[in-house]
Amino acid sequence: MIELNYQSIKPEIIGNENGLNIEKEFENYKDSIHKIIADLNSNKDKPGHKLQWMNLGYNEETIWYVKEYAAMVENRFENILILGLGGSELGGKAVCEALLPPYWNFLSKEQRNNYPRIFFLDNIDPDQMNSILKMLDLKKTLVNVITKSGSTAEVMAQYMIIKDMMEKQLGEDYRKNIIATTDKNIGILKQLADQEGYKTFYIPDDIEGRFSVFSAVGLLPFALVGIDIEEITQGIKDMDLALKNTDINYNIAAQNALIHYLMDTKLGKKISVMMPYSNRLRYIADWYCQLWAESLGKERDNNNNIVNTGQTPVKAIGVTDQHSQIQLYNEGPNDKIITFLRVKEFDTTLEIPNIFEYTGISYLGGKTMNQLIQAEADSTLASLIDYKRPSVTISIPKVTPYYLGQLLYMFEVQTAITGALHNIDAFNQPGVEQSKNYTYALLDRVGYEDSAKELKEKLLIK
Repeated sequence: MIELNYQSIKPEIIGNENGLNIEKEFENYKDSIHKIIADLNSNKDKPGHKLQWMNLGYNEETIWYVKEYAAMVENRFENILILGLGGSELGGKAVCEALLPPYWNFLSKEQRNNYPRIFFLDNIDPDQMNSILKMLDLKKTLVNVITKSGSTAEVMAQYMIIKDMMEKQLGEDYRKNIIATTDKNIGILKQLADQEGYKTFYIPDDIEGRFSVFSAVGLLPFALVGIDIEEITQGIKDMDLALKNTDINYNIAAQNALIHYLMDTKLGKKISVMMPYSNRLRYIADWYCQLWAESLGKERDNNNNIVNTGQTPVKAIGVTDQHSQIQLYNEGPNDKIITFLRVKEFDTTLEIPNIFEYTGISYLGGKTMNQLIQAEADSTLASLIDYKRPSVTISIPKVTPYYLGQLLYMFEVQTAITGALHNIDAFNQPGVEQSKNYTYALLDRVGYEDSAKELKEKLLIK
């Protein structure tokens, strides 16, 4: 299993002002944590609780449909193009970047074992989109349109452009190059998919986008590029079994949730830094940032009190950001908790040749890059301790589908427990909806005329 080390938050390590007597806090909160975990597991099958993501590791039907489709289109496409934003693409991108060989899209077809390249069109920047559409041969590209509501303006605009181009280039056959991942019953994309005859995969009810990575949203792209989705789901199931334990002393998601909750509310650590020491895990930090921010950043609690709660998540990459951010973390405001995400065993070893004897860099000769990156992580941790800055370390044995399934599911449960500790709804996002509605108004969507007038006055738009 993956491991959590919280030694560097203890008062004897970083002082009473910034540390937590964590064993005492575990005892103080044991009954609350027991109830939170029990409630999560008892409510996960009940409609309206938005906890269906806890069952995704057991959804054999989705796994079967995904594998069947992946086998059916094997060797038919050179490229997979994912249209989606936020929860529709961050998890997929994070897992693909972690589990596929680095620089996957630059490898030859043989080096990719005949699996396609995969691209995530995660923004609506016209320069980016024009560039990728000029680069890809759409006749050899499978486009996966992902939006549960089917009305996400950015994704549907992408789809409209690509659908028009494909229809002109492929004629009636363009329908074979588009698949939709959306709601099973309602929504514009669902209607269009039925009309056009696209192959369609469904996002279960009661799942918000940021918790959807283990639905068809993520599993389908993974299977299309040869990632073992059954190994991923086995990791989820094993972690789910461990996290059913209502004793906080044996539940790492509950431990890390309580640590972050107390660091925030008791010690004023309002920033949560996610710092992977593996380039392959760099997009896990992006996925975590959405999960943490959108779930916990809330104006009101469950009793309708104004609380304006939520830590600000920040991405940092080891060792890259030792040279750009650590100065701030060590000597700037002591308002952060850093999470080190470490890999015990890399897939390969790279030796440093001993070619400069009797110089200031001779100490590097004969070492490996593996030793160097681990030493860099240890030294960064030590420097944070010197400056009395709290941190925790999450370690995974290797970067594999099994351990990625464990890791992401653990973060999801941790987030749900943290939301319960804050007494907020971790599964809504009213602040996001406000922005979406303003976009509809500014683009003259029917039904938003009054909002458009008021908004233009507010923004001084003529």
